[in-house]
Amino acid sequence: MSDGGYLYPAIAVGRELARRGHAVRVLGRASAAPVAAHAELPFVRAEDHDGQGGYSVAQWRDGGPAQYRASLRAARLTAADVVVTSVLCHGALLAAEALGVPAIVLGLSVHLWDYHSGGVDEPQPATSRRTRTREMLQYYHELRAEIGLTPRSDAWPSTPLFGAGLLLRGHPSFEYPGAVLPEGVRHVGPMPWEPPADPATVAALQEHLDRVGKPIVYVHLGRFFGGRTQWPRLSAAFTGGPYQAVVEQGRSTSPAPAPEADILLVRKRWMGPLIDRAGLVLSSGTSAPVLAALLRGRPLGVSPNGSEQPVLAAACVRAGVGAYVTDDPGADHETVLRSAWRDDAMRERARVLGRLLAGAEGAARAADIVERTVSPSTPVRRDVPVDGLAVGHHERS
Repeated sequence: MSDGGYLYPAIAVGRELARRGHAVRVLGRASAAPVAAHAELPFVRAEDHDGQGGYSVAQWRDGGPAQYRASLRAARLTAADVVVTSVLCHGALLAAEALGVPAIVLGLSVHLWDYHSGGVDEPQPATSRRTRTREMLQYYHELRAEIGLTPRSDAWPSTPLFGAGLLLRGHPSFEYPGAVLPEGVRHVGPMPWEPPADPATVAALQEHLDRVGKPIVYVHLGRFFGGRTQWPRLSAAFTGGPYQAVVEQGRSTSPAPAPEADILLVRKRWMGPLIDRAGLVLSSGTSAPVLAALLRGRPLGVSPNGSEQPVLAAACVRAGVGAYVTDDPGADHETVLRSAWRDDAMRERARVLGRLLAGAEGAARAADIVERTVSPSTPVRRDVPVDGLAVGHHERS
C-alpha cells in the first residue's frame, strides 16, 4: 500500500535489507516514487504493470485484482525470492503464492483478528474480532476465486492472511491481558522512517507557532468511517483556550476550522518534527501517529472511529499512555485537554513505553525474519523479546 502509514514501515525494512546487501525493489502507485527516492530504493510503478488503483488503502477491496496483477508481474520481472507486503494487500499475498515464494505481512501496531486463545472477556467494539476475521477471510477467498486460483480450506487458527509471518509494529502490552496471538503473528516493534523534513519549512512553521505563543497539540486523525465530523470539537477545543493545534489534514475530512480557532493546517509527508514541538498528540487511534507519539514520549488523546482505531485506542488507555477524548461537540474539550496535558503519570508511562518501543529495533527484527524465511539457516542477530510491560499477554513462539 502506498499510503504513508503502510508504505513507510515497508521502506524502513527495505532500507535495512538493502543495507545488508539484498536487492530491494519498492512496488507502489506512481505518487510514491518521490518517497522511494528519498529512501534511496529503486521504485517500480504499479501502473506500468496493470496495477492502477490497487495500492490505495481507501480502495483496498476493489483494488485486489490490480494488486495481484502488478505484484505478480513485478515479482516475476525481478526474480523475487520473497514478497514483503501490507496487511490489506491480499493481491500481493496471492501473487507470492502463485509464484511459489514466501510473503511476509507487515501489520498494524495491534492484532485485529481473533486471538489463538484468551481475551474472551475483552470488550468488543461495533465490529468484533470474530466478525472482522470472518469478513477478511471471506474477501480473501472471493479474491482467490476472482483471479482464478483454486480454493483452499484453512482451519482456524491457521490462516492464509498471515503469509509466512504477520509482523505487528506495536508491543505486547497493546494486546488484551491474557490473550495469546496465533501462530506466526509476532511483535517486532515500530519500523520508523519518514521522508526528511525541509529545514526551511520547519522553521517557517515554528515561526508561526511562536507568534501564537501557546503550547502545541499535534492532531493527526485517521481515516473517517462516518459518524460525527471532528471539526466542531476541534474548533471548540482550540478557540480562546490555552492551547494551539497543528492539524495534519491529509486524512481529515473536509478541513473546516473556525476562523478564530488557533489551528494551523498542514499537509506533510512527515510528522516527527511537529510532534517534537508538541506536548500532546490527539489521534483517532491509527498506528502511525500513535507510534510516532510514543517513540517521542508524548501522551495521547484518542477519539476512535472505525477499523483498527477502537482496538488501538483501547490498548493505549489500558496501557495508561492515552485518555479518551469524546467526539461530543457539547463536551468541555478544554478541560479534557488540560487533564491529559497535566497527567504526569500518563506522560511518564508514555516515556517508558516509548523507550521500550525504540529499543526493539523493529526494522532490524523484521529484516531478520525476512532473511530467515528465505534461508532458515541465517543466524539470528537481533531476535530479542519485545517486552517490559507485563500485562499477562504472551505470544506463541
